[in-house]
Formats: sequence, structure tokens, C-alpha cells
Amino acid sequence: MQYEDLPEGIGYGRFSPQHWATLILCATLILLAVWVFRKRSEAHRNRIIKGIPWIMIGLECFKDLFLLQAGHFGVGYLPLHLCSLGVFLFLLLSVSRTPKWKGIFGEIAVTLILPGSVAALLFPDWAHLYPVWNFMNLYGYLWHSLLVLYPILCLAQGYVHLSIRHMHYDWLFLACVVPPVLAFDRMFHCNYMFVNWPPKGTPLEMIASITGMQYYLAGYAAFSIGVILVIYLVIEVIKK
Repeated sequence: MQYEDLPEGIGYGRFSPQHWATLILCATLILLAVWVFRKRSEAHRNRIIKGIPWIMIGLECFKDLFLLQAGHFGVGYLPLHLCSLGVFLFLLLSVSRTPKWKGIFGEIAVTLILPGSVAALLFPDWAHLYPVWNFMNLYGYLWHSLLVLYPILCLAQGYVHLSIRHMHYDWLFLACVVPPVLAFDRMFHCNYMFVNWPPKGTPLEMIASITGMQYYLAGYAAFSIGVILVIYLVIEVIKK
């Protein structure tokens, strides 16, 4: 995102009381939504699975219109972060007609989009920029909570059958989306997917401090591979 027009010192900071309270509220609402979802009929659950991606696209359009009206929309607000790309993955899942493709898109959602969105909620790069009741702050939590919720609903609906043998789904997805995003970042001096520099106060900043910015991307790639591998190993342990 582009934040140059924001005044300093109006945010509330990561792991502040406001941040913790918001995380607890998000977790509560996600659990409540899953509970309500499981109580619905199968036909109703299928309609929910199909409807949420369109609702999220509508939310993204509303955000862009809000920023345009406020005169703040720019190249830094495009849906090119991993979390924003997730909604297009959800849309592909919702319109897929075969269980195989629903399973592929759903597994990427569970093993890549869900943990990435949890990380975004834990380390929001907007917490030090906006006050609690700011539109962009509230939107950030709503958006990432939906990104966490949707893969869980797909699991609950039985669309996803996780297996370490499917780990290459994540590699192929990243191989398709990272190069064009990296090229866009370099061309327009953006930082989508945080490939140009790490956000402050995040694990990526720690990686950069170890590798140096010269080898930041290599360290970032190794970290991502390691996280996905750990996720699948935990899944296999749970299954056994």
C-alpha cells in the first residue's frame, strides 16, 4: 500500500490492547460463523460457499470506490497481495464443477491463503498507520477474517482432503503469481507480497536481518518453503 499521505502517530500498534481485543473479536466471529454454517442444510452451505467470494469482490470494489471518492486511491491499493489474490482462488473454487478442482483450489486456500491471512492478522502492516475506528483498519480485519473463514468452511464442507502429496499445488500457484507480481513491484516501486522489502516488526524483517537485503528474496523463499512443509507435516501428524 501507499501510505505517504498519512500523518505519523495516529495508529495503535501491533500487540497493543486494541490489537489483542480485535484479534479476540475476529476469532470469536469466525468460530461463530463456522458453528452457524455447520447447522445449515447442505444446499444452504453450498450457496454460502458460492456466495462468499462474490461478496468479497464486492467489498474490494467498495473499498476502491471509497478511496477514489476520498482521493487516496493509487497503484498501491490494487489486489496484488497474496491475501487479495486469495479471493480469486476462492472464486475459482466456487465455480469449479468437479471435486478434483475444488480440492486443488481448496487445498491451496487452506495451506497457503489461510496461514498467510492469520499472519496478516497477527502482524498487520496497517496497525501503526490507522486509528482503530478508521475505515481501512476495520476493512483490513474484516477482509482477512473472511480469508481465514472461507478455507475453514471448505474443510467443513468436505471439499478439501489434505495430503502432503499435494504440496506441489502451493509451489505451482506461487510459481504462477510471484514472478508477475515481482515484475510489477519493480516497475512501479510497490511492495506487493513484500518481495521488495520486509514490513517492520515481522518475521520477514528478521529474515532480512540474517540474509541482508542482497539475499532477502532467497531467504524469503526458503522461509516460505519451510512454513508450507511444516504445515503439511503437522497435517500428516494430525491425520495419523
